[in-house]
Amino acid sequence: MKQAIILFLILPSFAHAQTNEAALNENVKAIMPKVVEWRRYFHQNPELSNREYKTGAFVADYLKSLGLEVKYPVAKTGVVAILKGGKPGPVIALRADMDALPVTERNNLPFKSVVTDTFNNQTVGVMHACGHDSHMAMLMGTATVLSKMKKDIQGTVVFLFQPAEEGAPAGEEAGAPLMVKEGVLDNPKVEAVFGLHIMTFVEAGTVAYKQGSIMASSDWFTITVNGKGSHGSQPWKAIDPIVTASQIIQGLQTIVSRQEDITKAPVVISVGSINSGNRPNIIPEKAVLTGTIRTLDNETRKDVFERIKRTAQSIAASQGATADVSVDEKTLVTFNDSLLVTRTLPALQAAAGKDNVKAINWITGSEDFSYFSTKAPAFFFFIGGSPKGTDLTKAPAHHTADFFIDESGFDVGVKAFCEIVFNYANSKKQ
Repeated sequence: MKQAIILFLILPSFAHAQTNEAALNENVKAIMPKVVEWRRYFHQNPELSNREYKTGAFVADYLKSLGLEVKYPVAKTGVVAILKGGKPGPVIALRADMDALPVTERNNLPFKSVVTDTFNNQTVGVMHACGHDSHMAMLMGTATVLSKMKKDIQGTVVFLFQPAEEGAPAGEEAGAPLMVKEGVLDNPKVEAVFGLHIMTFVEAGTVAYKQGSIMASSDWFTITVNGKGSHGSQPWKAIDPIVTASQIIQGLQTIVSRQEDITKAPVVISVGSINSGNRPNIIPEKAVLTGTIRTLDNETRKDVFERIKRTAQSIAASQGATADVSVDEKTLVTFNDSLLVTRTLPALQAAAGKDNVKAINWITGSEDFSYFSTKAPAFFFFIGGSPKGTDLTKAPAHHTADFFIDESGFDVGVKAFCEIVFNYANSKKQ
């Protein structure tokens, strides 16, 4: 008799949980055609960083139609929407990025982008070549599902539609740093931030994650080598900045191969441009190198800055030249809070299936989502964007003209965000 009474008391709670999960699955399934439709609209109408005027307005208008509290524009073209659940609880944020890239699409899709714009004073094609179109569509789908189920939500959800993840145009503030500066995590006060990114090296239907550092910092450097010009037939009268620059390039690689402890975390230093001279028979006075630094550890990051400066200036001095070195700090290391990851894994497993949630190694790409983690614990994860059964090593890279996303995994992204919302408050009690 006692056992029967206990079973009777437990069953209502269990049934309620099952009903909510069934309702969630039904609502996610129902919204998926719109998610695909939105993604294709964004893909066909891309806009560059800090220029997402139509994109931001489209998102804001739809979120207003759901009855959400909408703030627009934020950080120039971004959108913030707030959904208050039917039960008291914590405030968490979900983020999607909005901008496209100066890339001319080569895919033959019915919704292929043929948009052009001006970038660095050049006419360029514009393409969602990194999946931000899918991120927006999935977060709009998430907002739709959660709006229908808000009576079951414990706490408040803040939806962040962030512009300019790919970086600010010259002389402009932009992206996550500007959103943080404008206080998007302060009112209401957010206690955890979640973001996702679709990836071509992950199979559709799969979620990939890592505790701790998952994506690298991205910093840009400029090295100006100051030498002495001469006629090309008389190099002994010159201090050749081109030869000096070539030696500096080689020297920079020894920072990676001989100076940094790569068992601690990898380091990448890449020179992306060399500009010097204008005639074959003139040794110029100056050479300018630019490049990028990728690190996955903040201590290493600062150390690399100093080593680049020392290497460039010492090599230049050995040739009788000088070197001016500057580092433009772009993006922080994207760091996943270990406790938050542990608490969130059940939600990801509910969304994709336990066998489809996999731990991975860090990658040297970067994300300005990292700035949100300066205000609250954060968790950034990947969802699959390549068709099942394909050779992932041959998938077109992000930021390329052939970049392609399989839409069949979008439901995992929408459900993952929804499961996180329903899971978070309960995970804190455990």
